[in-house]
Amino acid sequence: MPRVETPAQIEVPVDMNMETAPPDKYLYLSLVEPQFEIINGRWYMVPAPGTRHQEISGALHAMLHTFVRRNHLGWVYAAPCDVELSDANTVQPDILFVSRGRRAIITEARIKGAPDLVVEILSPASMKMDRITKRQLYALYGVQEYWLVDPETETVEVLRPSDRGGKYDTDAVYGAGEVLESLLLPGLQVNVREIFARLE
Repeated sequence: MPRVETPAQIEVPVDMNMETAPPDKYLYLSLVEPQFEIINGRWYMVPAPGTRHQEISGALHAMLHTFVRRNHLGWVYAAPCDVELSDANTVQPDILFVSRGRRAIITEARIKGAPDLVVEILSPASMKMDRITKRQLYALYGVQEYWLVDPETETVEVLRPSDRGGKYDTDAVYGAGEVLESLLLPGLQVNVREIFARLE
């Protein structure tokens, strides 16, 4: 019986016979079990996000979707949306953007290639995965901008490819009262306070 891991590295058994599963084992597993990601060939269960995570994701997705659609720049998707970077790496970013020029990587079932932009919303369970493992993964496969959204500090860290190649450098960290801007999406202005605003 194969085993998968949560982002906190806790192994969880999967009750299925992978030898008799269909060729697309990832698709099969996603139909019979909760959400999963494959990172460097290892299977990780993705816990359902909490309500605070959903509020932040919804707000930021709406802002990006509105800007991208109004300017005919491409497509914005929110989790769960499979992104197949390679046979050994399939992830589900919280939010992603694919530019019009890269339309070919969008299929009916998933994104087959690196998005232009990936956004991950941090949680205690995913902190190490998002800040270390996925940071390395997204840089390696050519994601041009990676945003780390931190609900605790109410900041957004924007990372871009380093001159060293295959790595990221922090371009800026935006906090409350500041306006996030993106080199990837010229003209985009996101009021950081609005990302984290709570409805009373």
